Amino acid sequence: MRGVLFVLQAPLRGIRRIYGWTIHWARTPHAPLALFGIAFAESSFFPVPPDVLLIAMTIASPKMWWRNALICTVGSVTGALLGYLIGWGLFETVGQWIVSTYRLESHVETVGRLYADNAFGAIFTAAFTPIPYKVFTIAAGLFKISLPTLIVASLFGRAGRFFLVAGLLRLFGEKIERFIERYFDLISIVFVVLLFGSYFLIKTMRH
Repeated sequence: MRGVLFVLQAPLRGIRRIYGWTIHWARTPHAPLALFGIAFAESSFFPVPPDVLLIAMTIASPKMWWRNALICTVGSVTGALLGYLIGWGLFETVGQWIVSTYRLESHVETVGRLYADNAFGAIFTAAFTPIPYKVFTIAAGLFKISLPTLIVASLFGRAGRFFLVAGLLRLFGEKIERFIERYFDLISIVFVVLLFGSYFLIKTMRH
């Protein structure tokens, strides 16, 4: 564990700075707009999940947990339409750049096979789990998945995820906040492991 912490020491310091900045931002009047913007952008190109700001805002204002979850859901589902547009008409330019930036070339082909089997289930799973959602929104446009399928599956998946996170924070906010502060480095390592593990999960879903 010490070796892992040493290797990740610099990234963890960066993550902690982002976490502190996010907590500060969550207490500003512009936090709802920022939450919508991050949720929107993450659905097509932005690397940071909106859960980070959602958690910070809900801890800062527990009674507004439902509003925060709703903003996050609407922003993310709306952003999925941009991802769809990129895949449908801009894949050779913008789409290829996003895919190559995150090294997701092989995953796009895998998602295409998943869509052939069960498009709704694939989109819902990506929307609810740590699987990179942007891959599925862009691929939905590339493989001409129907917009109602994308919207409804995304709505169920994203709402389920964000309302669950915000609802749990509303119930156990103070305890979770203390836990995050105490075990932040370990949580960061687990998050990174889950993020990389999600890429392998994309491959295994088709079997």
